[in-house]
Amino acid sequence: MPIIEIEFEIKAPIERVFDLARGIDLHEETMSKTNEKAIDGVTKGLINLGETVTWQATHFGIRQKLTSKITAYNRPFHFRDVMVKGAFKRFTHDHFFERKGENVLMKDIFDYDSPLWILGKIADALFLRNYMKNLLTERNLLIKKIAENEDWRKFLTKI
Repeated sequence: MPIIEIEFEIKAPIERVFDLARGIDLHEETMSKTNEKAIDGVTKGLINLGETVTWQATHFGIRQKLTSKITAYNRPFHFRDVMVKGAFKRFTHDHFFERKGENVLMKDIFDYDSPLWILGKIADALFLRNYMKNLLTERNLLIKKIAENEDWRKFLTKI
């Protein structure tokens, strides 16, 4: 049961960072290298408590679908998405946001189990954990970059 934790300090208002992190359009842009697209549920704008989104993406040369649901939501401090259907045995992805002076500490905790029992454990050890950590780190770096300049306006019109 691997757990990946990633933290970034971002110089932007907490509400902006929180909303960018739950933005469907921004998610597609930050995950463009895997051709990730929202194809069902909430496919544009911001996802909220109780809503689902189905993503289609290509990982390891295989097109996959994954549906997640927002199961916890406390704007602007925390939200959780949980896999409802997909390639993992299970996952829970918590997003935490904390004010630190003029900055925001954005922390992701990605807790998952790979499928295929022992083969999944071997895949975690060999490549999957690092792959997921790098994917989440790259995404969060782009959120940071967008939140800290005027590019955020392209994704959020009401803040």
